[in-house]
Amino acid sequence: MFRFLFILFLLVPLVEIYFLIKVGDVIGAGWTIFAVVSTAVIGAGLLRIQGATTLLRAQTSLAKGALPAMEMMEGFALALSGVLLLTPGFFTDTFGFLLLIPPVRRWLISRKLQNATFVQGGFTGSSQSDPTIIEGEVVDTNDEPRLK
Repeated sequence: MFRFLFILFLLVPLVEIYFLIKVGDVIGAGWTIFAVVSTAVIGAGLLRIQGATTLLRAQTSLAKGALPAMEMMEGFALALSGVLLLTPGFFTDTFGFLLLIPPVRRWLISRKLQNATFVQGGFTGSSQSDPTIIEGEVVDTNDEPRLK
């Protein structure tokens, strides 16, 4: 995991710098800066709308007595989208804008959670991949008389 994050933090800025230089060569430095700032402003506006919509759907689910699991995961994806959109550059903006498209966001979430199992406290990997997990149920014996 550390190696992945190290490579990610090394490669993403290099890719961003490469694209900024290439775009700057084509349209000029001023327009490139304008484009980077514009994508951040437009992304923040879209993020605000998507966040409000997701919050309303979560409140509706709670009012119906259902757990708003998808809405919570969408909220996390929207937060990630906001970070990507506020990071200067075109590479991260592309992924940030992709997360703002509801069908793409839901597809990525469902794909990620497809093999996940919910346990008390959070999500874990699939129980099918771990042979040490034994399914069962808990019986509270405090109400029953104890035999000695």
